[in-house]
Amino acid sequence: MGRVALRGIRAHLVRFLLSLLAVALGVAFVAGTFSLREMMSSTFDGIVDAAAPGDAYVRVPPAEGASVTDGSSVGAGVPRELATEIADLDGVAHAIPEIQGSIVLVGSDGTAVQSTQAPSFAFPYVTDDPSIDMVEGRGPERAGEVALETNTLESSGFDVGDSTTAVIAGQVTDVTIVGSFDLGGPMAGATIVVVDPDTGYGLFAPDGNVNDIAVYAADGTTPEDLVAEVRQVVPSDLEAVSGQQLRDENKAEIGEMLGFITTFLLVFAGIALFVGAFIISNTFAMSVRQRMREFALLRAVGASPLQVFASILVQAAVVGLLGSAVGVAGGLGLVQVLKVGLEAVGMDLAGEIPVDGATIGVSLVVGTVVSVLAAAVPARRAALVPPVEAMRDDVTVPERSMRVRAVIGTVLTALGVAGVVTAMVRPESDAAGTVLGVGAAAVLLGVLMLAPSLARWVVGALAWPFVRLLRPVGRLARGNVVRNPRRTANTAGALMVGMALVGGVSVIAVSTQESVAGVVESQLHGDLVLQSATREVPAGAVADVEALPEVGTADPFAFAPLPVGEQGGDDQAVVYVAGLAADLFDRAIDVETVDGDVSAALADGGAIVKESDAETHGWQVGDTLTVQGLTGDHDVRVGAVFSSNVVGAPVVVPTAVLDDLVPAEQQSIDTVLVDAAPGVGVAELQDAVAAAVSPYVVVSVMTQDEFVSTLADQVNQVLVILYALLGLSVVIAVLGIVNTLALSVIERTREIGLLRAVGLGRLQLAGTVTVESVLTAVFGTVVGLGVGVALASALPTVYASDGLSELVIPWGNLLGMLALAVVVGVLAALWPATRAARMKVLDAVSYE
Repeated sequence: MGRVALRGIRAHLVRFLLSLLAVALGVAFVAGTFSLREMMSSTFDGIVDAAAPGDAYVRVPPAEGASVTDGSSVGAGVPRELATEIADLDGVAHAIPEIQGSIVLVGSDGTAVQSTQAPSFAFPYVTDDPSIDMVEGRGPERAGEVALETNTLESSGFDVGDSTTAVIAGQVTDVTIVGSFDLGGPMAGATIVVVDPDTGYGLFAPDGNVNDIAVYAADGTTPEDLVAEVRQVVPSDLEAVSGQQLRDENKAEIGEMLGFITTFLLVFAGIALFVGAFIISNTFAMSVRQRMREFALLRAVGASPLQVFASILVQAAVVGLLGSAVGVAGGLGLVQVLKVGLEAVGMDLAGEIPVDGATIGVSLVVGTVVSVLAAAVPARRAALVPPVEAMRDDVTVPERSMRVRAVIGTVLTALGVAGVVTAMVRPESDAAGTVLGVGAAAVLLGVLMLAPSLARWVVGALAWPFVRLLRPVGRLARGNVVRNPRRTANTAGALMVGMALVGGVSVIAVSTQESVAGVVESQLHGDLVLQSATREVPAGAVADVEALPEVGTADPFAFAPLPVGEQGGDDQAVVYVAGLAADLFDRAIDVETVDGDVSAALADGGAIVKESDAETHGWQVGDTLTVQGLTGDHDVRVGAVFSSNVVGAPVVVPTAVLDDLVPAEQQSIDTVLVDAAPGVGVAELQDAVAAAVSPYVVVSVMTQDEFVSTLADQVNQVLVILYALLGLSVVIAVLGIVNTLALSVIERTREIGLLRAVGLGRLQLAGTVTVESVLTAVFGTVVGLGVGVALASALPTVYASDGLSELVIPWGNLLGMLALAVVVGVLAALWPATRAARMKVLDAVSYE
């Protein structure tokens, strides 16, 4: 039967090639995702190895929730002078105190040297630091000298010896490039600068504390012996760990972040394969219907039902394997294109594209299993055909009643709707999001089950204009589509899933934009908003703005990640602690007070905590929190609990308290609110502020409307990515329509010949097939968009507390998708319609 199966593929090659392509597209996503993850993992592992090459490290023990890859979180607490004591130990070759800070380097084109979302940082140059390999020139020795990492030098457009401007720790400084260096690994587009020791330690570690001390072993000393020796001089509040332990911790944390990206992409791969399964199932169902006499003959000459069943599954397995193989190659090609694209914007991914056995094995298994499962039901029907059918001139497949399917679909839809309504009625429940997700999935599956029953009514309504305006083409097309509602539903199902997701995402995106605009307008009151392309506004820019006579007030949102816990308790968590002016909530920010008095709490030198974090950590008004600052522990009393979509920091203290916790040089400022002085207009204010911050290069000066527009652009960037990923399912759906129409033309060959014989012209026949395609595409789009929009409309009710407070239906976008469905239908019909029109009448009439 294996030979029979393979001959069946050769005899019906076109229909199987389309199914193979559907599998290939889905598997390409799977293979590409795994390969991309491996390449990114390899890149970041190289970065970790290059950034932490020491044999041992002295650091502050990480608190709960601390990010070991974020040196600013808890690491700036190791006394710098401890490095001298460690360096005197017998087993130590070098002890390098490490600290880094912000820098903005101005390139030869007058703009900041910046690559994608990669960081930009500087650290002090130490002559005997083994991690730095000077490639050209020398290291910086005095103020105003810098050396650039080799890729940073190339990106800047400068050469060694050139001069430029840099913003170091918030201060505009004229610098001369005296050398370039290599760190021994990929830096993924990061902008890396070394400055002279006095400048680096003076600006980045003004209190004498550094992130950590990197220790390098002397010849003959093992890392284990080195750590044991260093521990003898390390105070009890610090710890000495091996370099390998630190690198392993960093790699594990990066692996978790990459795991999220992998999961995100695999979700879309699953959607693509799910949509592709519709095509495979439809292909084999129609193939079985057309070859029923062939199967009956096989049964008549002695083939068992199991053999017939197996022969069809063999065909599906071949399609799955070949499609998966093509998909693996396609996935690797996609990663190569992505790698070239990332390199073009400055983010280099290390090494060659990984082709490992696990990626290939998983991809082949997934594609093959999906294909075999999709073909199982049609194969079963073929296996059960009675041998006596071979003796009939016309073998037909009795269609089963759709009643059971309709009942199951109705139950699923009802349960799904009940779940969605429950989530909307009780949005405060912890399980509301889960209930909504499960309910939405049940609704989508239920509608897919009900699709054959819906097809007759919906297609009948959609076909009305064609029936009235295109006679007899419209009536013929409607009859062909409605005649087999199960086939129509299966064909449209692929597009239905894709359009449900696209419609839902559109509603969410537009609603998010409107919600963000509403939040900003209602909760944030300021004439201007200052933000930075590096996500950190230089402190010098804030000082220059505050000094302007046109400025009434300038309120920076300063913060630092610090360990916080209840007084006397053992549990601490690293959270962002913000420092804001005590009267800011009375004049510039509106928040919802859940408990206590926000303004009074800050005026008294206390803290206010965000509601969600208060619930997570068990904080209440009246509690005393211990904050581990860089200058020691500080106790603050919780005076209020608030809820806000503007203030993101879990803990807010007065500016003076944050200054006591963390030196101003080591705080980050992400936003500044500026109000005009009396009698100064917004336009005049914006001109003055823009001129003041222009030396800092990266600071944007926006009115409130411009700020809202910037936030909307960020949502649009995410939306473009989602549309691109979901577009894959639409492409696969188009293949499904092409496949079904082509098979339908083959199935109706004799009917087409008879229609031509009684006078139907070639153009009318092509028009009939095209209208069928358009009706199928519009049916899938209408139902899919209806489901997607309806389900997405529940989100603002469930997630109102998270900022998604407005519901907006993008009618223009939805109408555009309907128009796209018509275009899709026409394009999908081109080849099948041409093939039908070119049939010879006599050959078609005599077709068996």
